[in-house]
Parts: sequence; structure tokens; C-alpha cells
Amino acid sequence: MQGVPEQFSDKTDSACFRHLAQVPGVELYHAHISRYAFEPHTHEAFGIGAIEAGAERFRYRGAHHVAPANAVVTMNPDELHTGEAATADGWRYRMIYLQPERLEQVTGIRDWWFADVSRQDPLRATQICRLIHALWHTDDPLAQNGHLLDLIEAFQPLARHAPVAAEGKHRFERVRDYLHDNYMQTITLDDLAGVVALSPYHFQRQFKAHFHVTPHQMLMAIRLWRAKEFLTQGLPAADVAALTGLTDQSHLTRAFTRRYGITPVRYQKQVARR
Repeated sequence: MQGVPEQFSDKTDSACFRHLAQVPGVELYHAHISRYAFEPHTHEAFGIGAIEAGAERFRYRGAHHVAPANAVVTMNPDELHTGEAATADGWRYRMIYLQPERLEQVTGIRDWWFADVSRQDPLRATQICRLIHALWHTDDPLAQNGHLLDLIEAFQPLARHAPVAAEGKHRFERVRDYLHDNYMQTITLDDLAGVVALSPYHFQRQFKAHFHVTPHQMLMAIRLWRAKEFLTQGLPAADVAALTGLTDQSHLTRAFTRRYGITPVRYQKQVARR
């Protein structure tokens, strides 16, 4: 996984992914980004990591944040966010993306949730980076599971464990569910507005006020997350484009790169390499 991804315009930008064959539901990520700016995207997994050097500026839940070196970053699943450098030399960081089902299975604890997306914690940040690095550089299943448990133990004190009451969910969550269920189809604004019985004009305004992105941005984020799943399964990029409702492979490549900083083909090679 050496080298700079070919789609970056600046040679200082690089990003690498790895999946663990013996530990499903886990994706590892290591990047150094100086010039690239990530468009809104989502991970259907908890994103936990730390900033090793520099600082990142990003938008999350409608607010702007800056995570400097030695900051721990904890993102909840299905939260759209951006990312760009906040320092001249960019930022270097390590992340692990843990699917909620996997996290609950490993720990026996349900209803994980992080209230704060970033916090300055040098000792915990160093520990998290060290354990992600250790996970990346071993193929021993016993060692991998041990490192994963140590990593979860490191960030568990930052989490909350309280179920969200069904009656407390906003009605626009039904729209997000609709997008998840129909992402492969052509979807119109009228379709989405009808889910919550609003006119398209009022729907778009209220949707943006609630999610801080447009309906199209959320749809594309869901499509590209699904594309990652299909690429991981080894499907050709052209087939993935068709399965996710995109025009063609070129459309998939452009959209995927803008959100993840790497082409679909290169991503597939990285996660399938071992």
C-alpha cells in the first residue's frame, strides 16, 4: 500500500485502506492530507481515530470543528461530514471504522453513541494510533482480536450507552430510511417530499435545516458507502456503478474520489490485497 493515490493532484496527499480478513466489520484507514478537500460523505460505522500531526477542519452535524494534533476523533454512524487541512502542512491521522453490529458483538454492550466528535487527549490519542498501527501490521487473528479489544477499551470511556426512544426520532429520519432503501433508483424531490407530506419547496428547506446537507448530497453519500461494500466483495467497478444508481463507471470514479480521496479501483486493490 505504498505510494500516492494517482487521483490526488498534490504529491503530499495520500490515503490507504485495509480490511482484516479474520475480523469482519472493521476497516482501517491511514492518510496524510495537505491540499485535498473531502466532499460530504458518510460511514455506516463508528469512526474512531486520532490526529498524529497537523490539524483538520471539518463540518459535522451542522457545526465547524478543528481537530489538532493529539486530538481523538469519534464519529457516529451515518453522520455526513467533510474534511480539509487547517494547517499549511495538512494533517496526518489514523482511523478505524467499526460497524455497530460488530462493536456490539465484541463487547456485548448495546447503544453506543459519542456526544463529542473531537477532544484533546494526548495520552489516549497516542494509544489509539499505536493500536490501529498494530492492527494494520499483523495478520495473526489472535493478535488482531487482542489489539481490537484493547482499542475498544481505550475509547469506551468516551462513549454513552443509552437507547434512542422511537417516539423521539424526527420525522425526517423516515426520509433517510427511504434513501437507504431506494438509493439504486432514480429519486425525485417530489418522491422525498411525499414521504413527509410536504411541498418540495418546504421539504428541501426543512431537510437542510435538519441534516445540514441537501437531499442529493445525502443520497450520493449513501450510494458511495454502498459502493465501498460492493467493491469489497470484488464486483467490477462498472457493475458497482449500475448497482448504486450511478450513470457509469466514470461517474462512480469521480464521485468516489471526491468523497474518499481514492479511486474505486485503487480502493478495491487495497482492501483485497491481503
